[in-house]
Amino acid sequence: MTLSRLVLWRHGETDYNASGRMQGQLDAALTQIGWNQARFAVPALARFSPDLVVASDLRRATDTATVFTNATGVPLRIDKRLRETNLGIWQGLTSSQVDEQWPGTRRIWQTDPTFSPPGGESRVEVAARAYEVIADLDRADDGVSTAMICAHGGLTSALTGSLLELPLTAWAKLGGISNCHWNVLERRTSSGLAWRLIAYNAGITG
Repeated sequence: MTLSRLVLWRHGETDYNASGRMQGQLDAALTQIGWNQARFAVPALARFSPDLVVASDLRRATDTATVFTNATGVPLRIDKRLRETNLGIWQGLTSSQVDEQWPGTRRIWQTDPTFSPPGGESRVEVAARAYEVIADLDRADDGVSTAMICAHGGLTSALTGSLLELPLTAWAKLGGISNCHWNVLERRTSSGLAWRLIAYNAGITG
């Protein structure tokens, strides 16, 4: 078991982000700003010297990851388990539209990781499938010490809470992840497999 550091990187801005719509698993494209955000982030992320990048198969994450791997030569793996939360019938709607049709429900969703939007999945479910990806990296024993996960804001936040073994009531305290920002987690050598948070929502501005 060689995995000792994780860099959890959110994709760049999409057309849905720019228009304030909820994406979920809809396959939105990066805007020009999103492409530039990914390019600007490469030098900072390269300092972590990842051995492997694993990206969601949704194109906003795959495209973001490819900007990094093309620039650095780091291998890229695609894994659909890293897709963003399925938001069910909320997908494609603005926050205002959701609040109008389901008053108070979005607030519950933001604070309770066991709650699922109508027809969607909960943050607990999202974290569980993302955790499987990390577990597979652990079991592989292929010399990967630092892995970069290029995925989505909701998934990244949920996975962070799960890896840190935070109580579910504390997950909402982590807050959101900005476009093309990242979290860094490292394992404590003195406590076996436990992860600790080194950076949260770090990134490049400008």
